[in-house]
Amino acid sequence: MIEKIKIRWVYSLCVLFIALNAYLVVKEQYWGFLLPVVLLLLLLYIYSLDKVLLIITFATPLAVLYRDDTYGIGASIPTEPLLLGILLVFTLRQLYIHDFDKKVWRHPLSLAIIANLLWLLITTCTSELPMVSVKFLLSRLWFVIPFFFVLSQHFKVIRNIRIFYWLYTIPLIGVIVFTIYNHSLWGFAEEPGHWVMTPFYNDHTAYGAILAMYIPIILGLAFNKGYTRTSRLFSVLAFSILVVAIFLSYSRAAWVSLVAALGLFILIYFQVKLRVVLIGAVSLAGLFIAFQTQIFQKLEKNKQDSSSNIVEHVQSISNISSDASNLERINRWNSAFRMFSSRPIVGWGPGTYQFIYAPFQNSKERTIISTNAGDKGNAHSEYIGPLAESGVLGMLTFLAIAILSIFYGIKVYQNAFDREVRLLSLLMVLSLFTYYIHGFLNNFLDTDKASIPVWGFCSVILALDLYQPKAEKK
Repeated sequence: MIEKIKIRWVYSLCVLFIALNAYLVVKEQYWGFLLPVVLLLLLLYIYSLDKVLLIITFATPLAVLYRDDTYGIGASIPTEPLLLGILLVFTLRQLYIHDFDKKVWRHPLSLAIIANLLWLLITTCTSELPMVSVKFLLSRLWFVIPFFFVLSQHFKVIRNIRIFYWLYTIPLIGVIVFTIYNHSLWGFAEEPGHWVMTPFYNDHTAYGAILAMYIPIILGLAFNKGYTRTSRLFSVLAFSILVVAIFLSYSRAAWVSLVAALGLFILIYFQVKLRVVLIGAVSLAGLFIAFQTQIFQKLEKNKQDSSSNIVEHVQSISNISSDASNLERINRWNSAFRMFSSRPIVGWGPGTYQFIYAPFQNSKERTIISTNAGDKGNAHSEYIGPLAESGVLGMLTFLAIAILSIFYGIKVYQNAFDREVRLLSLLMVLSLFTYYIHGFLNNFLDTDKASIPVWGFCSVILALDLYQPKAEKK
């Protein structure tokens, strides 16, 4: 009898669904076809939250930004609405069940992230533009909670880490093919290279930052002896595509970040002692301070602007006399420092820089691309931006996250029992390092494109440190 009732319910619902869609089609409305997808997502939210995260990961490179100027809102579709749902479900679950692994909450990297979020909450309360800061804090929460905390449990299984990499990389390759095709229509010129990746990425700098993050990963997976021959060949092919893409991106910051990652790899591979690295860094800083006048005089003689010629484009990296992009960064940084001087403790509020910085610009530092509207990016730095928006603790807590993620990644690499764990931890360190170096020149953690890999990679390091066996110390 119960089985017959269930069958009747199924048939009734199917008939109802067909009738509803038939009515909607007659009215030329087609949203009814999405009902099965919505129901499937609801089931996944209830029974398998990690599957929703993997769907979001795959969708992220293909997501597009939707803006409604009437209400002053914008969201990356479909990722950010899905992330908001995960944030709500996870929060409600923890309020009633408390079943999350407490070791995750107590890990130093987690504590640094929690401290950063708490300080963002405090500075949101003191913000010059409270609604802007509330939106910023909410978006940071729906990136960090799902992709750092929730996903850490999924990464207990090594195979899931590899799946996570490829779920972002495969659609990213699709975006690369789209971008290269569009770029070819313009003869691969430098200027169109700034925007041919739209609508999937805002500009070439954001696009280049992500390419730089995934190049070490895909190259490393090609050397994973645990992979099949076919998988390794596919990794080599994917790596080749990423290299071509980053070359055509004309993103100088991305190129610099890869060179820095190569330098870090050499230090790690040859096991250079930390004290040697610190002595070298202090020595270089001392030499810079001692000869800063001569260095700036030399840099000011560089008049090479951005160019389609690769050699000239590289030379333009150090042009601080005429290159509009470089000069505008300096203008934004100096404006941020002036904002920080006015409010050094709590700053002006998370996410408020682009709406407030205009009066802090110096007329002598403005460039041909300067604006007062706050519609062309923000502070162009993951470190200086928080300094202006959240004060000194805003910058220090983010810096702590960066340092601890690299520290624990290297620690896992040195102490891991399993060869693949060593490889994955090394790849995470190098990939995150590209972004942290890139973060001196740009900031993209307010977007899903960068936040999902950055917080996801930090979660990988956390999971490897907590859940993978370590070799016995000699």
